[in-house]
Amino acid sequence: MMNNTSTDKSAAISRIAAIHQVEGFDPSALAVEYTDLNSGESRMRLPVMAQMAWFRLVYPEGKISVTATAVKDYYVGHARVYPHYNDPADSFLAEATASRRYDPEKPTVSPREWAQTAAVGVALRNAGFGLQFHTAGDAFEQQAVDELGSQLDHDMSAAAPLQTMTKQESGAQTPMETEPEYPTEPEEPAPPEETPLEKAMKLPCPITKDGLKGRTLGELIQLDPGALTWIATKYTKNPEIAEGAKLICEHAMAV
Repeated sequence: MMNNTSTDKSAAISRIAAIHQVEGFDPSALAVEYTDLNSGESRMRLPVMAQMAWFRLVYPEGKISVTATAVKDYYVGHARVYPHYNDPADSFLAEATASRRYDPEKPTVSPREWAQTAAVGVALRNAGFGLQFHTAGDAFEQQAVDELGSQLDHDMSAAAPLQTMTKQESGAQTPMETEPEYPTEPEEPAPPEETPLEKAMKLPCPITKDGLKGRTLGELIQLDPGALTWIATKYTKNPEIAEGAKLICEHAMAV
């Protein structure tokens, strides 16, 4: 009886390992160790960039849709994965959410970008682009890291889109009632300061081959993650571009 159970489990693991199988590509070779945010345990998983590259191998015309919403001092990322870029909004393979806030131990990581990237990683894993339970033994993590506690659902229902925060919500003081008001020219809002990661995303891609010429480093995340890794590790002509590529790669590994 024991042998039958072991045989059945081995057969099940073999079947699971064949999900989205690509000839000549072994995703487990790209796995890295990370610490689970909920339990503190060490686990093996695929970096988001590796998941995206795998997704492109299976669905070369696929699409990944991602948004972020501000909730108090957090950002909640929402991602959907589609097999084709022309698919309707509701015809997705999988979706996921993830919440992140500023981490003083990762000062160069934007919480907005972090939440979006984490959501993309979970959505891709839900679509089958993960280690498939890592030998089919690990339980699923919850889709979103509940850093907001029991207030998550309540706060999400009242969440403001990123571009619609009012002066009162942002903490700006309003004039006292006893002071007279005079018409003035509206002040131009100061542009938000870009984080190092956001600046790196806008740097030009130095590779001139078809499909990459004229692109930015940020666009390479979806178009050609391998090219981004090459720039980070091999490219030497422009140190700023090389450092920007390294920062993007480090950010992808940190989620």
